Amino acid sequence: MATMAVNGIELYYEDSGGSGPAIVFAHGLLWSGRMYDAQVAALRGRYRCITYDHRGQGESASSPTAYDMEMLADDAAALIEGLGVAPCHFVGLSMGGFVGLRLASRRPQLLRSLTLMASSADTEPLLNLPKYGVMALIARRVGLGPLVTPVLRIMFGRAALRDPARAAERAVWANELRALAFPRVERALDSVVGRRAVFDELGRIRTPTLILHGEDDHAIVPARARRTAAAIPGARLIMLPRAGHTPTREEPAAVNRELAQFLETQT
Repeated sequence: MATMAVNGIELYYEDSGGSGPAIVFAHGLLWSGRMYDAQVAALRGRYRCITYDHRGQGESASSPTAYDMEMLADDAAALIEGLGVAPCHFVGLSMGGFVGLRLASRRPQLLRSLTLMASSADTEPLLNLPKYGVMALIARRVGLGPLVTPVLRIMFGRAALRDPARAAERAVWANELRALAFPRVERALDSVVGRRAVFDELGRIRTPTLILHGEDDHAIVPARARRTAAAIPGARLIMLPRAGHTPTREEPAAVNRELAQFLETQT
């Protein structure tokens, strides 16, 4: 557990150490590096596993100014360089995937491989903007409490939300959302909703790329992942049954298996 001064902000990260190739994990909106606990536990014996929290989220410091996805990509690049782990394997989920795409197209020397989960290269669909605008208005006025149930339905697929045996897990996810201070994450939401597309950059990516996507992802529907995969030379797309927008927590065994198999071919 440590912090690093990156582009004027203190970023929190956790580093398993070890002499194996480094994997840097970038989390999705509203969560933190803890969403990769199951992956770190499975891989830390063979790899140096590094999770970090984006500015304004998790344990990282709040940003004093607004920021965009380009700044978050700059943060990730500075962290990788500061830790001296380039070229690393980069694993990004949703928001973390937006960052990973920018690194692979603009800073390829930093990456050994790229894994995208629940992510895409496009802008936020126009039909989603009013929904997120209303949710932000509610959160600004009364906090995230009333929004926990609808946010869970966005973040998780039906299998994870309906399984009686997973009630305790759902309670943990819900409590993490309730504990969020919305003023801290509002700028992160703005960076996601306002991101620009990077489809025009994908053709120049030569970093080996794996794309894992939940078949029941409602936040980024599978068709968007397929378009992204088709635009990256040599990218491999694997659809995950029973998973929604948070596969690292919904189907950790499947993610661990596919990720381990992919990484073994890149080292």
